[in-house]
Amino acid sequence: MSNSHSDTIPLHASSQSDIDEIENLINASVQSGPATVIPARPPSPPRASIPVSSTPFVQSNIPPPTSISSNQKVPSVSAAPPPPPLYNSSRPNIGASGFGPPPNTLTEPVWDTVKRDLSRIVSNLKLVVFPNPYREDPGKALRDWDLWGPFFFIVFLGLTLSWSASVEKSEVFAVAFALLAAGAVILTLNVLLLGGHIIFFQSLSLLGYCLFPLDIGALICMLKDNVVVKMIVVCVTLAWSSWAAYPFMSSAVNPRRKALALYPVFLMYVSVGFLIIAIN
Repeated sequence: MSNSHSDTIPLHASSQSDIDEIENLINASVQSGPATVIPARPPSPPRASIPVSSTPFVQSNIPPPTSISSNQKVPSVSAAPPPPPLYNSSRPNIGASGFGPPPNTLTEPVWDTVKRDLSRIVSNLKLVVFPNPYREDPGKALRDWDLWGPFFFIVFLGLTLSWSASVEKSEVFAVAFALLAAGAVILTLNVLLLGGHIIFFQSLSLLGYCLFPLDIGALICMLKDNVVVKMIVVCVTLAWSSWAAYPFMSSAVNPRRKALALYPVFLMYVSVGFLIIAIN
């Protein structure tokens, strides 16, 4: 015991006073009775527990795969049918019917392009020159207008007049071509300045197709060198060309300005008729 007392180290005076103060506080709290401590926050509600299975894996109802012996053959699985082709040749071309993007004409053969242009020229010629139910509506008649047909009819008429001339054939062709080309442009501008509801190139196409009867008249007059026959043929073809151009030009402008639009057209066709008769 003497050894244990000798091993202890006496406390400092300040530490002893602190210990005494703590003991006095503890005794005072015990004598006053237990105090109720208000919780800082209400207890949280109980949370639902997630059941955890003691087994690490869940048993499956799928039967285990059977082992295939070397002698047993594996059944063959039929291959899926091939998908249908994206393009069916029996279906109509959507682009050609007016719906969807237009067909690609850059890679088509030249003969297909020529056939398509010729069929368009024949169709527009029927709609303009010959009687049909669409003549009263120029929008329907020349919806698919082109300039190849008018260019061909102007060149053909110039060549026919130059072949009919005995001298200065090149000058005759130049005068006829310039008269027809410049006349068509001037007549189109005249209709537009009068407030006509027509496209510029559509009007050029119309005036060019109306030259078809005069082309026939010039060809007949080249074959029959007779003044009387020439006059009769020119009068008939001139009336035919004027009749072909009348409904389109008259419906494009105001009815009060109809004469101002039709008179220059008639005057140009009369000039062509005089050229056909005068050239010999």
